[in-house]
Amino acid sequence: MFLLAVMAGSLPVMADSRLPQGVRHLLELRGVPDDALSILVVDLESGRDVVRWRADAPRNPASTMKLVTTLVALDMLGPSYQWKTELYALGEVSDGRLDGDLLIKGYGDPFLVTERVWRMLRELSQAGITEITGDLVIDDSYFEVPWEDPAAFDRQPLRAYNVAPNALLMNLKVVRYWFEPDRDANAVRVILEPPLENLRVENRLALANASCRGYQRGISIVPADDYQTMVLDGEFPSRCKNYAMSRTALDHNAYAYGLFASLWREAGNVLAGDWRTGVPPEDATPFLAFPSESLAEVIRHINKHSNNVMARQILYTLAAETFGAPGTEQGGRAVIDDWLAKKIPGADSVRVDNGAGLSRTASITAEDFVRLLQFAWRQPYMPEFAASLALSGHDGTLRSKFADRKLTGQAHLKTGSLDHVSAIAGYMQARSGRRFAVVTLVNHEGVHRGPGEEIQSALLHYLYEQ
Repeated sequence: MFLLAVMAGSLPVMADSRLPQGVRHLLELRGVPDDALSILVVDLESGRDVVRWRADAPRNPASTMKLVTTLVALDMLGPSYQWKTELYALGEVSDGRLDGDLLIKGYGDPFLVTERVWRMLRELSQAGITEITGDLVIDDSYFEVPWEDPAAFDRQPLRAYNVAPNALLMNLKVVRYWFEPDRDANAVRVILEPPLENLRVENRLALANASCRGYQRGISIVPADDYQTMVLDGEFPSRCKNYAMSRTALDHNAYAYGLFASLWREAGNVLAGDWRTGVPPEDATPFLAFPSESLAEVIRHINKHSNNVMARQILYTLAAETFGAPGTEQGGRAVIDDWLAKKIPGADSVRVDNGAGLSRTASITAEDFVRLLQFAWRQPYMPEFAASLALSGHDGTLRSKFADRKLTGQAHLKTGSLDHVSAIAGYMQARSGRRFAVVTLVNHEGVHRGPGEEIQSALLHYLYEQ
């Protein structure tokens, strides 16, 4: 009977009393209890279970939760959906001169990075404005985001993954610091990308005669003056050619002004005033509307590189598009809950929290997760969704994972990792050509330090041979 099942191309269900031998061995070797693990693997053609282990236990999925948020967005908004950023000329425009203020209104574009801001300002210049006699007025009212302590989650307030959403999110509110030794001056040269004219950097770094190693190469960055000043301290090794570190700076609107003003003046244009917040007059029409990349392109940035704030931008966007502005996190959760009730009935385990997985309270079962993956596989936008996942051994969070001869290029997966959480979810192709929906969730002390990935690798190697 077993031989006939194999010859027919179907595998018997691996019941909860059995795990692949390699997975079982690693659980025992690393001291991970088997009740801390959930696995569900389903054959995408037949719909039959291939491996099932505690698939109905709700667990923290870490960043794999981004797949829920991006899938709902694809289904509701469509892969060609675009955000916009509007610019209003609040005054007369003549001979390149705006006699008044320029207002910029954000609608939640998650990927308004430096290059795209530069392009937007280029289009503004080409449309006829090169001098602004007044202020830059910033309107971020499309989202309603309560104040968040950026240190609340893990006491790392400058880490990019802790950035909060904002309707006018520019360059993810991140600055990249480049450090180079200046041996002649016995000092450390610091270059900022992008340059922000309203960010003050106090460089107290000393040059040490040492090899290029150590945590952050001996550099500490401490915010001061409500994040308007960054104090650089420590000893930088002289034998480093260079070193780069990305950290957040300023608040959202101050960052937007700093980037706008720096790029605007760098291009030879004039901004005479400062900045303030405000909204356009009711009868105003945009001088320029700048579109975002498509949703299909944006979710590639989110899922391949596991970008938290971009995923959160989508949650707020879902709320604003469904209920009207301002978009809220609570509204985004309500949209996803309603979508699940209609499209995946009975998927009651899903708790998206902030939509990014950077959460101690988010949860989902492997069972419900696989149902979501199966749903996505049947949709016309399946290629866009699958292509947003990192490809094993090639790119994103999997560039150096599952990169051996067998697994390289065989799996499109979203990874998830928090303290004591390790997860993967996505699609896998066996050497035979069979395709599977795969979810593995492990919640156990220390599992994020290596055992989780070892368990995932053992499972994927098992599936490769099926």
